[in-house]
Amino acid sequence: MPPALPQILAPFCALLTVACGRSSPELVLSGPTMGTTYTVKVTALPASVDGVRLRKTIDEGLAQIDGSMSNYRADSEVARFNASDSTQWYEVSAELAMVVQTALDISEKSGGAFDITVAPLVAAWGFGPEGRPQVLPSAEQIAQAGTSVGYRKLHARLDPPALRKDVAELSIDLNGIAPGFAVDRLADRLLALRVESFMIDIGGEIRARGRSGRSEPWRIAVEHPVDTRRTPYAGVWLDGASVSTSGEYRDYYERDGRSYSHTIDPRTARPLERAVGSVVVIAPSTSLADGWATALNVLGPRDGLALAAKEHMPVLFIERAGDGWRSKSTPEFERYRVR
Repeated sequence: MPPALPQILAPFCALLTVACGRSSPELVLSGPTMGTTYTVKVTALPASVDGVRLRKTIDEGLAQIDGSMSNYRADSEVARFNASDSTQWYEVSAELAMVVQTALDISEKSGGAFDITVAPLVAAWGFGPEGRPQVLPSAEQIAQAGTSVGYRKLHARLDPPALRKDVAELSIDLNGIAPGFAVDRLADRLLALRVESFMIDIGGEIRARGRSGRSEPWRIAVEHPVDTRRTPYAGVWLDGASVSTSGEYRDYYERDGRSYSHTIDPRTARPLERAVGSVVVIAPSTSLADGWATALNVLGPRDGLALAAKEHMPVLFIERAGDGWRSKSTPEFERYRVR
């Protein structure tokens, strides 16, 4: 799977250590996964669960998802589906079918701003497994790559789980939703162990439940959307919810004085070209937060905020304003904001 976004969101304590006294211990586990890193913080660990068992549960869950949804592994379910030239129903795991169906739902509601079939365009612009291009793709190359792109050419079935493509060349890239799904699945595994208070972070996709070591909801920092420093712009409280951020300020490259973002607008087949900024989405699941953050980022502050308001989503847009910053949010977001 392509490298996930760097940790745009981070636990508040990681940014403001001096301000974060604790009233009870937190068990912290971390490591590499899916081209990025994970961090799991747990409080009130049950007597039947120790750190060794917890790490094993986490590692097994992450390995299972990577083996299913990675674009970097030739043996993954996604890689095998992409390589298939069949336009018949293709049997997959229930988890993969569920992720694709969630992605298609977001695609439909966002008018195609989110589209997991953009894999050929992602590769053409240098953000796929092949890496950065020596020469920018030509208009003809982009047009050719675009012939197999379009979420309406992809179909998902949950029972029995299967995927189907209308054109043999269609391929999918789950980098915009799989990390969020991995967080959700880890949360399910922790709950199965009767772990009730935790914070899970995979590459900036975060889910939190219960109370932190300070006996309060988990406090998460939203960073300034700049690549030169990591300082908090705002904070949110999380308990039984997820948060994700999307922006153009860390994963990009420059050619001839122009910046090319990792986020491809499926409607134009080109990387986003917009002033520095970011969008923050809070949702019931990390899959939804992850996918919607990308969709709303593509739509931009005006159209994205309008859709978020229509869907009653907790959303915050941060934009550059001269030498400073300004933000706009939906009323639903304010319920989570740290005052």
